[in-house]
Amino acid sequence: MADTSRVRDAPEPALAPPRFFTDDLAAVDAAVDAALSREEQRQRGQLELIAPKNYMSRAARQALASMIAFTSVEGYPGERWHAGTINLDEIEELAAARARDLFGCSYANVQPHSGTQTNQAVFFALLEPGDTVLSMSLRDGGHLSHGNPDNLSGRWFRAVHYGVGESDGLIDYDEMEAICRRERPRLIITGGSSYPRAIDFARCHEIARSVDAYLVADIAHFSGLVAAGVYPNPFPHVDAVTTSTNKNLRGPRGGLILCDDDVIARKLHRGVFPGVQGGPLPEYIAAKAVCFREALTPAFSDWAEAVLENARTLAAALQERGYKLVSEGTDTPLVLVDLRRTTITGDRAHASLEGAGLPCNKQLVPGDPQPLAIASGVRFGTSAVTTRGLRRKEVAAVATWIAELLEGLAAGSDNAVVEQVIREKVTELGERFPIYATN
Repeated sequence: MADTSRVRDAPEPALAPPRFFTDDLAAVDAAVDAALSREEQRQRGQLELIAPKNYMSRAARQALASMIAFTSVEGYPGERWHAGTINLDEIEELAAARARDLFGCSYANVQPHSGTQTNQAVFFALLEPGDTVLSMSLRDGGHLSHGNPDNLSGRWFRAVHYGVGESDGLIDYDEMEAICRRERPRLIITGGSSYPRAIDFARCHEIARSVDAYLVADIAHFSGLVAAGVYPNPFPHVDAVTTSTNKNLRGPRGGLILCDDDVIARKLHRGVFPGVQGGPLPEYIAAKAVCFREALTPAFSDWAEAVLENARTLAAALQERGYKLVSEGTDTPLVLVDLRRTTITGDRAHASLEGAGLPCNKQLVPGDPQPLAIASGVRFGTSAVTTRGLRRKEVAAVATWIAELLEGLAAGSDNAVVEQVIREKVTELGERFPIYATN
């Protein structure tokens, strides 16, 4: 018989150090590390005027980067499919309770991964395939998840649209009512991505009830203003509210669904899980809980008021320089400039502004003759710069720089010199209002 004692007694070879848990990103993936470093410098050196852009607090970022991310989970607190969720259960219940307090309603679902998924979940919960949905048209400020034919919402449901007046940029509620009576939608969704004015939720409620339709408000671009009381609250007029949590609530990228009706709430609960998604993202729920707590403080209300003041300052300053605004002003963080009086298109303005360190986005305007890739407008948002600390004086200066860039384009310049001069001013202002502490 072979002697196996030497095999049994031989020491195991020493393992390499557990570098999986110790090596930094720079050592593991230099390419990604370099790109992230460049992105940090880009964000520090520019003033973000892209409407969906905002920042999280250091505390919310810590929650997002926590080890709760490694928790496997499906279902809701008290009805999970996996063990090991005791701490996540507490966090999710905190997040939902804080969201309910923030918006004054009885139900909140904090699991959706995005604002688009909130709308998908609501449609899945309340509609049958082929049902008619009435929403604002994309060209008038609506969102692709509200029934655009290139989106799931437009393929599974029959979408019809209302719009805004081309002369005033405001929702025509009489037209909305006439379309409702003609098309008999099962659901009406209000809100969008580039409508800058307050929505008359009470009037929308009357219209929806006249045809026995559900009424949903997508408040993604102004949810923080609603929470702070500086924009009308959709409750008690609507059946459900959807929003993202990153744009105007200073949270992580994600979604939130709200409701104040127990019967509808039960449908929405199942509409998210197992309706349109499986497991949620625990780290994002944790960061949402933090941002909702922050939004319940007086400081957040002060911030939201400043967002609106800054938007109106930007709007007024651009009007003084002769630029036409859609709806002639704003009740939200959005300012939408119609460039059709000039020789400039939205894509050219978009490119020059980014070159100067003032990124925004090209945007269709009501009655726009241009395709989406070119557009006749530019959309600005004041949430991110307000979080950074800019107030009316600084925003007025930014408006002057925007006007100078647009005037350079209108004069036929390639704008390189103007862009460089303004970029230096943007860099200086950014250094006065830094984001996060540097190491």
